[in-house]
Amino acid sequence: MTTPIEYADASPQVRAVYDDIKKTRNVADVNNFWKYLARDPATLKRTWESVKEIMAPGALDPLVKEMIYLAVSVTNGCPYCIASHTFAARKAGMTEAMHCEVMAVVGMANETNRLVTAYRVPVDPAFE
Repeated sequence: MTTPIEYADASPQVRAVYDDIKKTRNVADVNNFWKYLARDPATLKRTWESVKEIMAPGALDPLVKEMIYLAVSVTNGCPYCIASHTFAARKAGMTEAMHCEVMAVVGMANETNRLVTAYRVPVDPAFE
């Protein structure tokens, strides 16, 4: 079993990424996700740079992005990601009613996606 890399035990390259995460997110410490990725400093750096770019405000605001991330995490069955992105979405303004609606949409989309797949429903020409 792998172990997390704590700041005190991190290489200078890992500490630089940790410092950027802490500064960008205004947190005292990095999440476990980053501590485990730090076993491979190149993956840690690449993943952080991608997350920082993709989750930054853009055409979609941060709350919408977090709710999308949450929906995908539920669909993929990732407990860590569900917890992390539920927390982040709530911090960005997701209400309980919004959370319930997101979960309802996720459930419905998964059900209908599986029905379409099972019945091999062809795409309507109007949708192409």
